[in-house]
Amino acid sequence: MDLAARLHKTAQSAAVSRVVPRAAIPAARQSPAARAEAHPAVEVTDQPKVDHTRSDQYHEIKNSIHDRLIDVLDLSLLDSLPRDEMRQEIMRVVERILREDFAQAPLNAAERKSLLGEIEDEVLGLGPLEPYIKDPTVNDILVNGYRNIYVERKGILELTPARFKDDEHLRKIIDRIVSQVGRRVDESSPMVDARLADGSRVNAIIPPLAIDGPSLSIRKFSKDPLELSDLIRFGALPPEIGEVLMGIVHCSLNVLISGGTGSGKTTMLNVLSRFIPEEERIVTIEDAAELQLKQAHVVRLETRPMNIEGRGEVTQRELVKNCLRMRPDRIIIGEVRGAEALDMLQAMNTGHDGSLATIHANTPRDALMRLETMVAMSGLNISDVSLKRYISSAIDVIIQVSRLMDGSRKLISFQEITGMEGEMITMQEIFAFEQSGLDERGKVKGRFVSRGIRPKFSDRLAARGVSLDQHLFAPLGGAA
Repeated sequence: MDLAARLHKTAQSAAVSRVVPRAAIPAARQSPAARAEAHPAVEVTDQPKVDHTRSDQYHEIKNSIHDRLIDVLDLSLLDSLPRDEMRQEIMRVVERILREDFAQAPLNAAERKSLLGEIEDEVLGLGPLEPYIKDPTVNDILVNGYRNIYVERKGILELTPARFKDDEHLRKIIDRIVSQVGRRVDESSPMVDARLADGSRVNAIIPPLAIDGPSLSIRKFSKDPLELSDLIRFGALPPEIGEVLMGIVHCSLNVLISGGTGSGKTTMLNVLSRFIPEEERIVTIEDAAELQLKQAHVVRLETRPMNIEGRGEVTQRELVKNCLRMRPDRIIIGEVRGAEALDMLQAMNTGHDGSLATIHANTPRDALMRLETMVAMSGLNISDVSLKRYISSAIDVIIQVSRLMDGSRKLISFQEITGMEGEMITMQEIFAFEQSGLDERGKVKGRFVSRGIRPKFSDRLAARGVSLDQHLFAPLGGAA
């Protein structure tokens, strides 16, 4: 009999009798004959370990303790306490509830610790998600209904044993997340983007749009953001490319980072932002603030969805227009996805050099095509050729990042926009990653290569005092 059943049975019998049923006695304290009588069809040596996190009864017990805890605690006083004192007070009250209501419960030390930890997470954290929020090896947390919680580690998805009690339990956690950033999710507005306190990105969608129950996606970001040296150590790019990246950002080239979902666009954007000089004023614009800039002179702007009356929406395009009046030296757009593309290009072409942005696209050429489509969404009446010239004069470099089949993330193409040839925007690839296959462990094999082309922007960098050695553009052959 599992822990939940033992707790349930002893709680019912405590008020009637102080006699503990034989089945509720831990196996370690029973005789062999008693164990055989209690579990006649199962051999003790082969008995599988019970997974309490997936037991409905276990969740019922935990929720009853949680509800009792809410009744006993003075929540207004609790909020005024430091977090450590709050945790101690909660644990003290939970211990008391366990002594009073479950005095006969045969809890060992491990079971008691697990129960206390889960209740603490319910009150102070995000319930069953809290252990994965704290786990530094987890990059993504994906909830498909209340029963299935997946996490991504090192680019690979895996199903966890954790679960919510039901859809209502999951909705409570979603409401707790979105309410902290002044947003809401309900039947009239069933989709929401939000963020956690550490900047992690959150998306939630609920019925009627999510047919099988609420869905929650959390993209975690490290408390200590990755640096260029980390990307080099992970094999995402070689030191030679890193040196060029430092130069183009320091010297205010306009950079567009392209890639698919989960390819590392935001991570690359964070890394590039480290090379912006401290004396420059930076304005960031995002749907959900997640960038982790380390400079002191940063203004962070975030869009706002419409309220329940359908009013008050503030889009990225409006924020881009507004930030031009804020005397920015650098404009960073978390992701270009709509009509704000036009205003971003205008900013790049009117003296706001050094702007950085990301875009969803599979190749640098696709990224340019998406930009053209987004500008068309703004309603600008301009010929295709003029629009392409506008784009080619605004953007200097496109960096393509990708998540490969083994889960690793790499910079797979570094291209410079050189101008126009006829009606086509011309680009030249400076660096690339060439995959050659998989090794015996399923890891991607390949090498970073230089195309042997000295970029045109090297003269601009030299004029700003950044001299790139010729060897940086010599052929590279390092294995990934």
